[in-house]
Amino acid sequence: MFYEIREYTTVPGRMTALIKRNNEVVLPLFTKHDMNLVFMSVTELGENSNNELVYMLQWETYAEMAQKWAAYMSDPEWIEAKAASEVDGPILERIRRRIVNPTPFG
Repeated sequence: MFYEIREYTTVPGRMTALIKRNNEVVLPLFTKHDMNLVFMSVTELGENSNNELVYMLQWETYAEMAQKWAAYMSDPEWIEAKAASEVDGPILERIRRRIVNPTPFG
């Protein structure tokens, strides 16, 4: 088991659009594609505290992660919703992705 941490920095002023898209589209698609969300939050204090959303997914294998992300990214609901949510311009300035493994600790 391991975790994937994703940090999304929004274009200034676009956090509301990202939160809306995540609530209306991303979270239901995570459920649809059986993706195990550990948490999702906005950064309250620290670097990018005005325009960063962070979430963590739990995976059993790299193959599972690759298969489920491929299905998610090619899902017509995602493709359509992403395009619609960006009709007024891009939402994201940067995405940072990390894989962390708790195995050595306990």
